[in-house]
Amino acid sequence: MTSVINLRQYHHGELPADFTEMRVDVHADAYADAMDLEFNQRFPWFANHWSNMEGFTCVVGFDGEEPTGFAYGAPLQPGREWWRSTGYQPNNGYSATFAVSEVLVRPRWRKQGIAERLHEALLSERSENLAVLLVDVTHPKVQDLYESWGYAKVGEQQPFADSPLYAVMVKSLH
Repeated sequence: MTSVINLRQYHHGELPADFTEMRVDVHADAYADAMDLEFNQRFPWFANHWSNMEGFTCVVGFDGEEPTGFAYGAPLQPGREWWRSTGYQPNNGYSATFAVSEVLVRPRWRKQGIAERLHEALLSERSENLAVLLVDVTHPKVQDLYESWGYAKVGEQQPFADSPLYAVMVKSLH
């Protein structure tokens, strides 16, 4: 039986005191089988980095008061868009880009469409022309999922020496 999942949106400068701790706990549950990787252990740094960015937005799903997952991101500075390292060229030069940094759902709530709802809510009011995200190339099912949401793979990159190789995926928002 599917639970009723309520979505709450949070923005840079308006975050509750326990916001980072909540995301770290949800991330640890979602990646429980891979928390021995140093890259995953650095998530608290990434969580703080992103939430301090101008334009940061996060949508959190709740089952009652229990967080089920989240999606977050922020606009990228011109010239710093993740697709720049690929051969991708935006249509008509419209290149304002929102980076989707994380979309994750805790195991107990997976396969209920929550990830898609979180993602849609995250992008629903964006004014940027494009959304970009990175997907570990060893997870083709996740890449297929994002393609079903309108993304297209435009290249690959490894942003950190200890990070996986990622597919760079772009979606037009308007």
